[in-house]
Amino acid sequence: MPRPTPPEPIDERIQDIDLSSEMQGSFLEYAYSVIYSRALPDARDGLKPVQRRILYQMAEMGLRPDRGHVKSARVVGEVMGKLHPHGDAPIYDALVRLAQPFSLRVPLVDGHGNFGSLDDGPAAARYTEARLAPAALALTENLDEDVVDFIPNYDGQFQQPSVLPAAFPNLLVNGASGIAVGMATNMAPHNLIEVVAAAIHLLDHPEATTEELMEFVPGPDFPSGGILMGLDGVKDAYANGRGALKVRGKISIEPLGPRRTGIVVTELPYTVGPERLIEKIRDAVQAKKLQGISDVTDLTDRNHGLRIQIGIKTGFDASAVLDQLYRLTPLEDSFSINNVALVGGQPRTLGLKELLSVYVAHRLEVITRRSRYRLARREERLHLVEGLLIAIVDIDEVIQVIRTSDDSDQARTRLRTVFDLSEPQAEYILELRLRRLTKFSRIELEGERDKLQAEISDLRELLASDVLLRAQVARELDAAAEAYGTPRRTMLLNAAPPKPRAAKGAADLQIADTPTVVVLSTTGRAVRIDLEEGQELSAAARRSKHDAVLTTITTTTRSEIGAVTSAGRVVRFSPVDLPSAPPASVHLAAGVALRDYVGLLDKSERILTLVRFDDDTPIALGTRTGVVKRVVPTTLAVRPELEIIGLKPGDAVVGAGLAVEDAELVFVTSDAQLLHFSAAAVRPQGAPAGGMAGIKLSGAAEVVAFSVLPSTEDAVVITISGADGVLDGTDAGRAKVSLFSEFPGKGRATGGVRAHSFLKGEDRLRLAWVGLPPVLAVGPDGAARILPDVGAKRDASGQTLDAVIGSIGRALGA
Repeated sequence: MPRPTPPEPIDERIQDIDLSSEMQGSFLEYAYSVIYSRALPDARDGLKPVQRRILYQMAEMGLRPDRGHVKSARVVGEVMGKLHPHGDAPIYDALVRLAQPFSLRVPLVDGHGNFGSLDDGPAAARYTEARLAPAALALTENLDEDVVDFIPNYDGQFQQPSVLPAAFPNLLVNGASGIAVGMATNMAPHNLIEVVAAAIHLLDHPEATTEELMEFVPGPDFPSGGILMGLDGVKDAYANGRGALKVRGKISIEPLGPRRTGIVVTELPYTVGPERLIEKIRDAVQAKKLQGISDVTDLTDRNHGLRIQIGIKTGFDASAVLDQLYRLTPLEDSFSINNVALVGGQPRTLGLKELLSVYVAHRLEVITRRSRYRLARREERLHLVEGLLIAIVDIDEVIQVIRTSDDSDQARTRLRTVFDLSEPQAEYILELRLRRLTKFSRIELEGERDKLQAEISDLRELLASDVLLRAQVARELDAAAEAYGTPRRTMLLNAAPPKPRAAKGAADLQIADTPTVVVLSTTGRAVRIDLEEGQELSAAARRSKHDAVLTTITTTTRSEIGAVTSAGRVVRFSPVDLPSAPPASVHLAAGVALRDYVGLLDKSERILTLVRFDDDTPIALGTRTGVVKRVVPTTLAVRPELEIIGLKPGDAVVGAGLAVEDAELVFVTSDAQLLHFSAAAVRPQGAPAGGMAGIKLSGAAEVVAFSVLPSTEDAVVITISGADGVLDGTDAGRAKVSLFSEFPGKGRATGGVRAHSFLKGEDRLRLAWVGLPPVLAVGPDGAARILPDVGAKRDASGQTLDAVIGSIGRALGA
């Protein structure tokens, strides 16, 4: 058997390479590719290559803002197939970020569909649609006028711009982030109007310093708003290109309901989502690091924007809890600025002035190249128009020359010789349509010639003057700011954030149990005035106007007190969450409606007075039907609410107050009868009792006022008459102020004495008040009203009022 033929030897070329040298070279090539082609933005247009390719390809596809959206998958396919061969996932991720209003200060893509949120990713590219946003047109305009260089795509079949014209400083406006090999960039977004103002200033004053530019750009302007705490980090970033910032969410401490206070978050730091904040709060509460929080509710929606309600437990200081939130959650977050961008193909760390200088130089070059291109096109057109005008003057001879020529080449040569035309002019005349030979066309051509000559003159003047060129750039920048600029969203605070309080347990977060005075106005608003030990309401509070006081009670911040209502019951509550005010500047208009704070009242129910449960002084009550009762507060059961008088159907309590044995109880009826007698005549009863007869009523009369006078010295009686059936607020009526000493005392359950004389058209007392001066009267709108002087006879008819009086009370601090 023959032996097999051995295979022919293969030419092998084996080259020995040092492994370390090869790794170094390959790594450097890879690093340069990542830096230049993927991760870092160009300082001129502020775009990474993938972003630039997306915007350019969308512009080539005609996806303008005035046209319909197309599937994002189509855009991704076009970009991947023609310009960016790195896979569809990174292209779509870049497209999504260009469309997110919470990522970019001025979005460049108008997305339709689910483009994600700070806490969740977008839908797939096949489900979303996109087109260019109006601002993107400013970045891609004039690309057909040789304003930038074009380079081949990855396979040399198509051309793409090396940089976009960028009619506004996109890198500063929208910021950038990226991780390259051995370096990274993290640039903050800014306000377009402010950045443009700084760029225009730099155009006019190239020697401007960073401090001067910061007068126009005081700090970043994040899409999510927030509060920037301190400008030291901003100054470092603008000077050196690196700096650290502290950003807080925008919050307010508001009442969330009856006896509930909460922290409402309406803006969050940049890149912080509501779900992330809520998760961090939940984790801190479960780990016992954060106390005083009852619940967290996310009320965010598309119509009202971000709104997160953080409920505070009763007795906890909302400001102290907020300090813990800043320390333990992303409600306060840091942002590190690292301004790394490509300048001339090389990565550089840039400050504010360098960033603006690179952009301004780029924009000057764009306008120069565009002007040269337009000048060349207009000169070409003018050359053709001038040749056509020559032909129209001797049109018959032109036609004769063409008709007698053997072919087009001979005709072109003879036209150039006979009429002294250039090659393009002769070619243009040969292609001329006969319709252009009318007299009107000649007029049009002459007008076009004059217009072209003027434009050419302007362009030559622009190109010859650096001042005019900079002015043109400034005008276009100003137009972009007017078209796409929006007001600042991020608030700047020059002061650095205070150091948060150390976490030492729940006691540090709770409001201290200090002496306090709860003041209730005649209009139903309550405020808490915290006092130091032995302190009283200041003289300033005593002089405060427009605060007619119904009652005041001295207690402590965390104790429980009771509100006596017109339904004959006492509702327990704690004043701990009432709005507090310093003693020197108390205004009840800043208080809270106590009926809403208590939260247990019917619509027709009114609060008449406040009581302490640790006080043995009896409460005296007077009802509409003339019943009087005294009950001791300490005998009341410990329940949120308790009925303290058994009212008959249709009856209601009209007044209440603490009544010692020697106090005077005063009834005033609608038919102008006044009765007062000693509180000793009414023995205290238990809570279920219905009381005893207080005043004897005649006919259809009812009690309009019940008062408790601890002292009768200097007391006054105020009565205001009116007519039954007249609408409230339409007739001010007549008022009278008499001394209480004018009214003799009578026994309990009698009819009393006359307190006011009715004139014609009057048939009842509309309002009555008995108490100690100083007296304040207010209208239904809370404005002060003037009362007649004291001293009228007890049965006088009073004086006509200028305005309606809604309620009467004592001065604050009296």
